[in-house]
Amino acid sequence: MNVFPIILAAGQGTRMHSQLPKVLHRIGGKPMLQRVIDACSTLATDKLAVVYGHGGEQVKNTIQDEHIRWILQAEQLGTGHAVAQANDVINDEDAVVIAYGDVPLIRSETLKALLARLNEADLCVLTTYLDDPFGYGRIVRNDQGQIVRIVEEKDADDATRQIKEGNTGFIAARGNDLKRWLKQLSPENAQGEYYLTDCIALAVEEGGNVQAVVCNNPLEVQGVNNRLQQAELERAYQRQQVEALMLAGASIADPARVDIRGSVTIGQDVSIDINTVLVGEVVLGDNVVIDSSCVITNSQIGAGTHIKPHSVIESAVIKAACEIGPFARIRPGAVLEDGAKVGNFVEIKKSTIGKGSKISHLSYIGDTTMGADVNIGAGTITCNYDGANKFETYIGDGVFVGSSTQLVAPVSIEKNTTIGAGSTITRDTPPGVLTLARAKQVTIKGWVRPVKQSGKKTKEETTDNKNEKK
Repeated sequence: MNVFPIILAAGQGTRMHSQLPKVLHRIGGKPMLQRVIDACSTLATDKLAVVYGHGGEQVKNTIQDEHIRWILQAEQLGTGHAVAQANDVINDEDAVVIAYGDVPLIRSETLKALLARLNEADLCVLTTYLDDPFGYGRIVRNDQGQIVRIVEEKDADDATRQIKEGNTGFIAARGNDLKRWLKQLSPENAQGEYYLTDCIALAVEEGGNVQAVVCNNPLEVQGVNNRLQQAELERAYQRQQVEALMLAGASIADPARVDIRGSVTIGQDVSIDINTVLVGEVVLGDNVVIDSSCVITNSQIGAGTHIKPHSVIESAVIKAACEIGPFARIRPGAVLEDGAKVGNFVEIKKSTIGKGSKISHLSYIGDTTMGADVNIGAGTITCNYDGANKFETYIGDGVFVGSSTQLVAPVSIEKNTTIGAGSTITRDTPPGVLTLARAKQVTIKGWVRPVKQSGKKTKEETTDNKNEKK
C-alpha cells in the first residue's frame, strides 16, 4: 500500500489568544506543524497533505515544502469534514494516516506502529490511558474487549466519562474504506460537527475489524490548545533532549535549565552549566566546557574549548582549545583557530582569528584575517564600514596592537609589526617595526584651573533668579 499521511491544521486556536495560527506556535524552536510533518515524512516520501484553514497563507508561507499538498478547509465543521476535503486526492489503495498539526511530540515510531497494525485490521486507532481523560473522546469496548465506538466528551453520559482510555484522534485506514465512511458522517451531535471518530462505529456496523494501538506516554499525543499546554509540552520536549545528551555522556548541571532548539552532537566529557541555550545545528567536541547563560547557534565548538559565562556564538567555527568570554559575542562567519582567546566584551564578525592569537577585552574585530600569535590590546577597533561599503583588514603573524587603536580598513598590518597604543592606522605598515600615529602631546605651563568665585553669582544662577521672579 502507498502511505498517505493527512495532517489536520485548519483550527483557529482561539484559546491561544494570538494572531499567529496555532499550528505555527513553537516547541523546541520549531513550529508545531513542522514537527508533525517531520514525523509523518518518515512514513511517505512523495505524498503528504496538510488541511489548512485559519491563517492559511501565513501557514503556507512559513511551512515551505514542495512535497506538501495543501488542501483548504474553508469552513471548520469538524475533523470528519476536514478529512473529507482531501477525498479527491485519496486513492482507494492508499493507507491513510490521519495526524494533527497541534500534537507536536508525536513520534514517527508510534505512527509506524499504527500503520503496521493496519495489516491485520480494517481501521486502527491510537489510544492512551489517562488519569484524568476530561476533554478526550472515550474508547468504548464490548465485553470481549473489542472497540465498538468512540464517544466524544460532550456526548458522553456519566458512565462513559468514567472510561480512562482516551482517543488521540490518530487513525489509519485504507483509502476506499475511509472515503466510504466519510460520506456517511452526520453532524447530529452536541457540537453539530462531522466527527471523524464516527468512522469507528460505521466500520463496526459493517463487521469490520477495529484495533487499537496504545501509546504509553500521554504527553506524546497531547494537543496544544492554550499557552499552559504549550509550556507543558515544551518542558517535556526539553527533558527528552537533555536526557538524550546525558545518556550520550554529557554532564549537565541542571537538566531543567538547559534548552535545546535544534540538533546537538557531542563528543565525550562535555560539560554544560545552567541557562545554556543551544539552537539549530550545534556540534560540541570532546571536553568542551560551556559555563552558565551562554547561547550557541549553528556552530561547531572544538575539543577542549572553554566558553565562559554570558557568551553568544552564532554561525561560527571555534576550533580546539580556545577560550571565549565571559560576555563575548562571536557573530556569523567567524573562525577561531586552535588556541585562540577572545575575552570579555569582545565582538568578532566574519573574521578568522589565527592560532594562539589573543583579543582579551573590549574590542571589535570585523572583516579581518588575522594570523597566528597576534596580541590585540584593549579597546582596539577595526573600522571596516564607511557607511556604505565594508572593507577588509589583514593582520600578519606575531603582530602586537597597543590599546585604544583604530585600524581603518582597507589596511594591512604586516607580520611582527608593533602598533603603539592610541594610534589610528590608515596605511599599510611594514613588517617588524614600530608604527604609531598620535597627535603631539603638549603641556601648557602656568595654566590655572578655573575656580568658582565666592559671593559672585554664576550666569546660570542669575538666569534661575530671573525665571523665579517671572
